[in-house]
Amino acid sequence: MDAAGWDERYRGSELVWKAEPNRFVEEELAGLEPSGRAVDLAAGEGRNTVWLAERGWEVDAVDFSAVALEKAERLAADRGVRLHTVRTDLTAWAPPEATYDLVLIAYLHLPWPEMSQVLPRAATAVREGGTLLLVGHDAANPEHGHGGPQDPRVLYTAGQVADLWRPYADILRAETVTRPVTDAEGGTRTALDALVHAVRR
Repeated sequence: MDAAGWDERYRGSELVWKAEPNRFVEEELAGLEPSGRAVDLAAGEGRNTVWLAERGWEVDAVDFSAVALEKAERLAADRGVRLHTVRTDLTAWAPPEATYDLVLIAYLHLPWPEMSQVLPRAATAVREGGTLLLVGHDAANPEHGHGGPQDPRVLYTAGQVADLWRPYADILRAETVTRPVTDAEGGTRTALDALVHAVRR
């Protein structure tokens, strides 16, 4: 969907996603000492951004949905933290190099030619020794998992992401991970996600 489509989806008063951080974001970053600036790309309603701010990071929330960013600001205010919102299309996002100590990308799905431009820019935005973390719906999910986008053109593997980050960073983890989800009948199914955790050289 484009920005207008996401604005419409986010327009309701309730959160589209839970207010808690994504489980893999929390697992991978909970032990990381807050050390300065972080950026959450495709931040949506800010559940991961606010969690990072609560931990002591100075966080930029980047998204192209103005409605989502307004909700992120409200969530931050409710939690007593501050964040900086940046409304932009990530295909045009080009921060100065070595700006951040942490770049988080959670469930950003663009056609691979566009994704393959965003990912190197995300890597160069991180300072030496800083952290890169991506979590997204795995390319195998439509056939072997549940939920998420079904269009293979916007899906990817951990290996594809790691290959683009390897010239800039040491890859600590690149694998397919599983996540329990509830189906329409209330049953529990398994979703497949791609996870890549790297440290900038």
